Amino acid sequence: MSVAAVLISVEEYLDTAYSPDREFVNGVVVERQVGERPHSLVQRNITVYLANHASNAWIWPEQRVRLAPNRFRIPNICVTVQDPGTDIFDTPPLVGIEILSRRDETSDVLEKLAEYHAFGVTHIWLIDPRRKKTYVFDGALHECRSASLTAPEADIDLPLAAVFEGL
Repeated sequence: MSVAAVLISVEEYLDTAYSPDREFVNGVVVERQVGERPHSLVQRNITVYLANHASNAWIWPEQRVRLAPNRFRIPNICVTVQDPGTDIFDTPPLVGIEILSRRDETSDVLEKLAEYHAFGVTHIWLIDPRRKKTYVFDGALHECRSASLTAPEADIDLPLAAVFEGL
């Protein structure tokens, strides 16, 4: 038996506090898979590394981004080259980073990455803490074969060793 989703308005979504925070896709509140140690550790590693080594970048963990009028996503981390100055970003960040959790569904993750790409996010990175692998999405998903993830526009060079430290 399938459960029908309850549709709500954008205003209701934005006026409601969710714990943990949730995304919004065409009237449906979407649960995010978070809270596991590997996910949290990688998110912390990336945030701290970039905060200490990417002086030309603004680092935003769990920042709500409005991709379309009825579509709000919350990347695990996004990076901008300046402060957008809004509580909800409505312009594409330079980098969008998603970190896989054990219960993430592949089709859901790929849908989200495709949305970031269509929105205009220049660098889209997917991190898999359990397998210690990284991927770049540019319309298709590619395993990262280099020792770091880069975003030259903000002088970002994120070593994979720093990403997976402590796992």
